[in-house]
Amino acid sequence: MKRLLFSVFILSSFLASAQVRQLPNDTSVITQHKTLIKGQSVSYQAEIGMQPLWDEQENEVGGLCYTYYTRTDVKNREQRPLLISFNGGPGSASVWMHIAYTGPKILNIDDEGYPVQPYGIKSNPYSILDIADIVFVNPVNTGYSRLSEKDPKKVPRDKYFGVNADINYLAAWVNTFVSRHNRWLSPKFLIGESYGGTRVSGLAGALQDQQWMYLNGVILVSPADYLVFESDVPLASALNLPYYAATAWHHKKLSSELQSKSLEEVLAAAEAFAIDELLPALSRGAFIDDNTKARVASTYAKYSGLSQEEILDYNLQVPTQYFWKALLRKDEGLTIGRLDSRYRGLDKYRAGVKPDFNTELSTWLHAFTPAINHYLKNELNFNTDLPYNMFGPVHPWDRSNNNTREQLRKAMAQNPYLKVLYQAGYYDGATTYFNSKYSMWQLDPSGMMKDRLSFKAYKSGHMMYLRSEDLKQANEDLRLFIQSALPKEAAKY
Repeated sequence: MKRLLFSVFILSSFLASAQVRQLPNDTSVITQHKTLIKGQSVSYQAEIGMQPLWDEQENEVGGLCYTYYTRTDVKNREQRPLLISFNGGPGSASVWMHIAYTGPKILNIDDEGYPVQPYGIKSNPYSILDIADIVFVNPVNTGYSRLSEKDPKKVPRDKYFGVNADINYLAAWVNTFVSRHNRWLSPKFLIGESYGGTRVSGLAGALQDQQWMYLNGVILVSPADYLVFESDVPLASALNLPYYAATAWHHKKLSSELQSKSLEEVLAAAEAFAIDELLPALSRGAFIDDNTKARVASTYAKYSGLSQEEILDYNLQVPTQYFWKALLRKDEGLTIGRLDSRYRGLDKYRAGVKPDFNTELSTWLHAFTPAINHYLKNELNFNTDLPYNMFGPVHPWDRSNNNTREQLRKAMAQNPYLKVLYQAGYYDGATTYFNSKYSMWQLDPSGMMKDRLSFKAYKSGHMMYLRSEDLKQANEDLRLFIQSALPKEAAKY
């Protein structure tokens, strides 16, 4: 079918009365709601639907599922910010930030992020919906988003499943969404978590260069920067040490001297050691002298909670998987989580070099999966037999020609309005906070734009917003960032 002029139509009666395996690619259901945010009553509309995906010849090839929240008591929509939200994976649905961070509803969990029964959702008293409208987007094969072609062998994987392919089709999709919903004059922001950080960094450039859409802000939540991960081992390994220090401090595995200090004090010293001593030592490789190697290993042990012998056994390059397995092995006999190392797990054997499973992810899926399925069906009236893909089939993922950091830098250089905020959790062992800080340092080597870069860290993990205290603070940091990025003068240098 050739692409036609836009017309949104409501299929609520169809969706409510029929359970279907294949959703129409152009569908929406609208419901009205009220909530309290920061003690203020906020009326809002929720629109959940499928927006078509077209190929280069403008043939309809599938549909992406989105959920769009707009505050309804707004007089001037043109001045109201629009936040476009992506999660990561790649292959992850938008569920995580949707019902745990910025949206009007959050999981029914305890204050530290652990599941409780009955499962479900509750109002989010800190949602940024009071100051910005939000759309949560599910890329191909995530959530309910699907391609029309069902035969995996016939799917053109190079069009959807790779760093650059993902950015290109999503940039076009965002253009259509903004046009359909008449938001071209609104200040626009992208937020991406984990691999979503890679995605929105590239999207900032693609939206500008391909769609002529200029942004006010980009928010990178626990971003995955593959330029760090895929660099030489010494750099990536050295950047892990401050995360080890944070986690060891949390589990009280450091000396009494360090445990008596604040986390921030410990990390300042650990960061200096990682950059000034550990990285130069690792760069010498096999040609480091024995005395220096022993001295560095001793300090490494001091900040990591591991023994000097363990560190020397790994030639000063302790893998994260070993750290998750070994830190609590001797005393508690437990493992720690990858995405949030506050979480503890139980393996079949104490022995080994990596945990049996990611304890934090198991915990999160325990709470998120029933909550999102219940919420979309029962509160947003979206009914389908399609499974909601928490993680969808998108692999193998083409990570070649990843230039997203440079795309973001170039977008900032060309757009004096554009600001960037990094948010990270100290206990995230997958995309560590110091990785994020290092990426920020490298984004603009000239230093000419560093006043438009900011960094916030929290005493939690990858999804720092699961901890109640950080949910409040992180949303407030978003609120202040968005307000600071609204233009007050002409865009010029």
